[in-house]
Amino acid sequence: MATLLYRLGQTAYRRWPLFLVAWLIAMVAIAGFAATSSKPMTDSFSIPGIPSEQAADLQSQLFPGAKDAFDTASVKVVVAAPDGHQLAEPTYAQAVDALVADLKGLPQVPAEAPVVNPVQAAAAQTEKIVAAAGQAGLSPEQAQANAQALSPLSPDGRVGTISFDLDVATVADVEPTTIDELFSVLDTARGSGLTVEANGTGTTGMAEISMTSELIGVAVALIVLVLTFGSLVGGGLPIITALWGVGLSAAGIYAMTAFTEVGSTTPMLAIMIGLAVGIDYTLFILARYRSELEHTDDRRHATGIAVGTAGSAVVFAGLTVLIALAALSVVRIPFLTTMGVAAAAAVFVAVLLALTLLPALLGMLKSKAFGGTVRKYQPKREDDGVVLNNGVRWARLVGKAPVAALLIGVVALGALAVPLQGLHLALPSDSTASSDTTQRQATDLIADAFGPGRDAPLLIVVDGRGIDDPGQRTAAFAQVATWAGEQSGVTNAQLVASNPEGTGAQIMVTPTKGAADTETENLLTDLREGQAGVEQRTGTVIGVTGLTAIAVDVSEQLADALPIYLSVVVGLAFILLTLVFRSLLVPLTATLGFVLSVLATLGATVWIFQDGAFGLVEGQPIISFMPIFLIGLVFGLAMDYQVFLVTRMREAHVHGYSPREAVVDGFRSSARVVAAAAVIMIAVFGAFVLIDEPIIRSMGFALAVAVFLDAFVVRMMLIPAVMYLLGEKAWWIPRWLDRILPNIDVEGEKLDRPHLQTDDEREPVNA
Repeated sequence: MATLLYRLGQTAYRRWPLFLVAWLIAMVAIAGFAATSSKPMTDSFSIPGIPSEQAADLQSQLFPGAKDAFDTASVKVVVAAPDGHQLAEPTYAQAVDALVADLKGLPQVPAEAPVVNPVQAAAAQTEKIVAAAGQAGLSPEQAQANAQALSPLSPDGRVGTISFDLDVATVADVEPTTIDELFSVLDTARGSGLTVEANGTGTTGMAEISMTSELIGVAVALIVLVLTFGSLVGGGLPIITALWGVGLSAAGIYAMTAFTEVGSTTPMLAIMIGLAVGIDYTLFILARYRSELEHTDDRRHATGIAVGTAGSAVVFAGLTVLIALAALSVVRIPFLTTMGVAAAAAVFVAVLLALTLLPALLGMLKSKAFGGTVRKYQPKREDDGVVLNNGVRWARLVGKAPVAALLIGVVALGALAVPLQGLHLALPSDSTASSDTTQRQATDLIADAFGPGRDAPLLIVVDGRGIDDPGQRTAAFAQVATWAGEQSGVTNAQLVASNPEGTGAQIMVTPTKGAADTETENLLTDLREGQAGVEQRTGTVIGVTGLTAIAVDVSEQLADALPIYLSVVVGLAFILLTLVFRSLLVPLTATLGFVLSVLATLGATVWIFQDGAFGLVEGQPIISFMPIFLIGLVFGLAMDYQVFLVTRMREAHVHGYSPREAVVDGFRSSARVVAAAAVIMIAVFGAFVLIDEPIIRSMGFALAVAVFLDAFVVRMMLIPAVMYLLGEKAWWIPRWLDRILPNIDVEGEKLDRPHLQTDDEREPVNA
């Protein structure tokens, strides 16, 4: 492989105009297609086949006009009079009437939508429910309780809700102008002294991508790169290639929408990953190029060597990331598959650019590749002429007490992982949105006025087609409602609809707690566990659905998929690393180190984002897909550092160094670059914490912490300590396995490098 990449690097250096034009054409073609053919993105997190989706299918059979909860673009406008006043007072009633009139005039609001003043709607609805309850034989108290459970007016008359659905096929079809005009209407209504907020799936729209955080990350990366290379031009090259890759990947993701549904958070995550690895991969090759220039004046040859050696490590590092991200498709969760494929595509583009665009730029710049010097590279050298840097000093320090370094690292990571035992996963909802959003404020108003469960209803669909007698069917529906109402954690359960044939019914269950509360999740579990019994007693078939049930099912499906995903990723990566290092213990220690860093990262994330430690953020459940996505990405990045660092150790060992000397030489060659790459990653990921979007913010924090722990604790403290303790055994491999493994030559043994000393010529390294 090293020979092949050597030729590729030389070709790109020599024929740089051809490569630059090719990448320009690729950008124009993909961006042009995306601009003309892309479709809106979606916020759907549904998974086909989960129990709540099966119940939704049953609902569609019994109620042909019913829409899937995730496809319904619902809007709930919450209006509140000042404290001590009621909406029925003439001043506020007039303002609410004006608000209702404005809402009816919004785009995509159907003419028949029930947009009504909540005071008037509550009175009419109560009269209707009480009358129906009387006919069904319910007590007056139960009838009043049912009416209040569904009333759009709070018991004190101060807060009301106006609910309607937009006339769209899916949430993705909601026009941005509709949401803008809705918010404008809310602002107008606030001028009358009312508090007016809105939530629901029809109010969120697509996530806006702000460039502020990316620019901060890029600025920090540029500073680190300029300090690393001591050159403005050299420091800018990784930024240029990474930004080119991010632009290409983003255009490709928008182009993907022409063929499949793409989640609205997918581009942001792909950009985050593509930017980070794009800078890192180019940095590794460029650092190797500068190192080779110390041994030759032939820049084309130096480019070939850099691409042939560091480029080989980039290819295998990129492969591990690709495996980790692409393997997200194994769990068969559509939105997660899309996110993984998009991020994997961004990494693939980053690898291609590092192998071709960077050498082409070096060919164009030639001797000016490290122009704009701000600091001359004059490393200190040891008596034998080899470089003496902080990497060498650190490796020798760890080598003095490897057992102590190992214990300190493991204990520290273990302590950080402790909060993980309280992990609570949930999908994002209005109740988990930022407190300054209208969606969150509307949810808080409803929780205070109506109870937290009002915005988290569960819907039981009852199929009575197996019962012939109409009277028995009606009695069975009532039995199911009574059974549901007797469950722990239920405020109210009542029949809210039946189909014209009388064979199907819908029972609305109002929990006592909110959608993201564990008590609501327990209620859903209790309903499912008691389902078989009530079906047997009543002769019906039932299912529980609704937005809350679907969200809980998705979270459970993600948690169940985690072990499968982890097994696939670790297994494939172990094989790949065995090929690279021709060892069994090195891949094993790399994997165990990853497990420690990811557990510590998840623990720190739970501590900050779920438990609300230090008051930095509002405590709320961790986004359901964050652990599985974090594991995939961090595993890839961890293997990046492992490959870049340990490859140089193996390269030294292959060229005759003792195991102990090889560790020191590996740190001499790679520690500075790996540290710079890690700092860049931390800056890029950490900048996303500034985005006012809980998913992106928690992901940015988790990724930044993961990179810090894995690069500086695991790879630079635990791994060298273990390598010192293992000694020659670290490179042990069974002979039969060594014979059947293909020689992929990541170290570039076959490349012509006269400066490399043989074991007999070289002075020993003082480790």
